[in-house]
Amino acid sequence: MKINIYIIEKKTKDDFSRLVENYKKMIRKYALIEEISLFNKKITAAQNRDAIIAKKSYSEVFKPYMCGYNIALDPSAKEIDSFEFSENFANIHILNFFIAGAYGFEDGFLKKCDKVVSLSQLTFSHKIAKVVLYEQIFRALSIQNNHPYHK
Repeated sequence: MKINIYIIEKKTKDDFSRLVENYKKMIRKYALIEEISLFNKKITAAQNRDAIIAKKSYSEVFKPYMCGYNIALDPSAKEIDSFEFSENFANIHILNFFIAGAYGFEDGFLKKCDKVVSLSQLTFSHKIAKVVLYEQIFRALSIQNNHPYHK
C-alpha cells in the first residue's frame, strides 16, 4: 500500500516535524508513506487576493495527484471514528489525503474525492492536523493488521 499526503504548507523543521517523523517510521512497518508539500508563488499570490482565488489555486495544484482513492480533510465534513477511518485502508493500493490551505477546498474538488472526512469540529493549525492525521493513519493500519496499538 502507498499512502500520499498532499498538503498546502511551507516546509518547516520544528517539534511537530519530529512527531510526524516518528509516526512515519511506525507507519512504514505496514505501508509506504510520502508527504508532498505543495506551496508555490501562485498560491501565495492567490491567498493574498481572496478566498475564492485561493481555493481555486489549491484545486489546480492538487489536480495532477488525484489517482487512487482520494480523501480530503475538511472541517465541515462528517466526523468518523477510528474504526470507520480504518475501513478506508482495506483493499486500497494508493491512498491519497489532501489538506488544503487556509481557505479550504472548492466544492468541486470535494465532489471529485472518494471521501471527505473531518478530524474534529475543532479548528487545528496545519501542524497539529498533520500530526493527528499521521497518528490516525498509524492507528488505522494497526486496526487493519490486528496490532494492539489501537486498544
